Amino acid sequence: MAGYTREVARRIFAQEFRESNLSFKDGDDQYAPQYLLTPTGAKVNRIFIVGTLIEKEDIGTDSEYWRGRVSDPTGSFLIYAGQYQPEAAQVLAECETPAFVAVVGKPSTYTTNEGDVLTSVRPESLHIVDGQTRDMWVIETAKCTLDRIKELDGSSPNAQRAKEYYDPDTKHYSSMVSQALKSLKETY
Repeated sequence: MAGYTREVARRIFAQEFRESNLSFKDGDDQYAPQYLLTPTGAKVNRIFIVGTLIEKEDIGTDSEYWRGRVSDPTGSFLIYAGQYQPEAAQVLAECETPAFVAVVGKPSTYTTNEGDVLTSVRPESLHIVDGQTRDMWVIETAKCTLDRIKELDGSSPNAQRAKEYYDPDTKHYSSMVSQALKSLKETY
C-alpha cells in the first residue's frame, strides 16, 4: 500500500482567499484531492490561518452547526464546524469572542444561483492562541505571499494557471501584504 501524506497547509490572507474561485481536482478518481487555486498561485488543499474569532453562531437546526468569522488584517474567513468536525465545533461552542485562534482546515467553495463563489474553511483543528502567535502568522503569511507574487513571473504550472485565470494585479496583492504588516506596527 502506498504511503499517505497530508497536504501542506498553505498560509493565505483572508482577502486573497475570498478573491479565489478556481476549484479543481487533481485527477479523475472520486478520491482525488480537491484544490483551490488563489490569484497568487497557491494551490490549496489545506489552509492554515491565525486571526481573531470575532463572531460565532450555532446555525444548526437538528444538531449543532457552528459558523465563525475569523479576522486577519486583510479581511475575514468564514469557518463552519459541525458533527464531522467535533473538536473544532466544541472549541467554537465554548470559547468567548473575541479570541485569537489558529485553524487548519479545508477550503470550501459554494456557487450561488447568481454565479458568485463564496469561500469558507472547514476546520480540521481549531485552537485558542495568543497575540504573538497571530503576529508571527501575519509575518510568515506576508513572506509566503510575496514569494508567490515573485513566482508569478516564473514558469511554475500553478503560477501560469493563476495568471491565465485571474490575470492578477501584483500591486494589489503587494499592497495587501503591506497593509497586513502595517497593522502589526500599529499594535506595537
